[in-house]
Amino acid sequence: MTLTPEEIARYKRHLVLRDVGGQGQQKLKAARVLIIGAGGLGSPVSMYLAAAGVGALGIIDDDTVSLDNLQRQIVHETARVGALKVESAKETLGRINPHVSVETHETRITAENALELIGKYDLVIDGSDNFATRYLVSDACYFAKRTLVFGALGAFDGYITTFKPHEKKPDGTPWPTYRCIFPEAPPPGTVANCAEIGILGAVAGVVGTLLATEALKEVLGIGETLAGRLMIYDALGSRFEQVKVAWDPENALSGKHATIKDLSIHAGAGNGAVCAA
Repeated sequence: MTLTPEEIARYKRHLVLRDVGGQGQQKLKAARVLIIGAGGLGSPVSMYLAAAGVGALGIIDDDTVSLDNLQRQIVHETARVGALKVESAKETLGRINPHVSVETHETRITAENALELIGKYDLVIDGSDNFATRYLVSDACYFAKRTLVFGALGAFDGYITTFKPHEKKPDGTPWPTYRCIFPEAPPPGTVANCAEIGILGAVAGVVGTLLATEALKEVLGIGETLAGRLMIYDALGSRFEQVKVAWDPENALSGKHATIKDLSIHAGAGNGAVCAA
């Protein structure tokens, strides 16, 4: 994955970074990253990864652009209202960096297609807006042995972490999974959706940019992983907090007596809407 003269000029600020350099930029060019959702989180994630020179970006979303998306979903424009989100995002990303290949998947990720889709990529970023998708993507990444960078939004807050339970910590125990934090989804109707409570658009930008940063760190193999830690962003309080997360030996996916052996439990699952990105 050699860099062309134009790419060398484009990525100059990366190339002079001690922890990136030419070899790191070649890693980015060779990387394949799948982004779940082209909404509030998927927008800044995809734009920054494209600008950084990630070689192939897969975007999965079955929705179309609506006017009330534009307050936070910055990869889309007013003129694209009604267009498929994946096609709208592809057009924007192509203008940001023509060296990046954008692979669109106009579908919803399901128990039937998750392993095939995820298996085509090196790393997955979950910017989805519902519990069913989050559990499915986390479980599928575990079985596919793919690192998952995860983000979620509230009205004025956000949550970011990295899951790689297929790998072991230095002490020999696995890294935690999504199910180690949230063993089960909350009952339907107990969590309000974004249409009811609203969301400050720029919060999605902060959290999405953090997701992109963690993804780049994982691809480059630099810095301290966010695995085992949940980062919480409080916009109103202008603060970040961290909570340590440990592997739960009783969790149903990667625990000592795991009961989830495949994705069949997700077949026909509903969305379980939360505060939508």
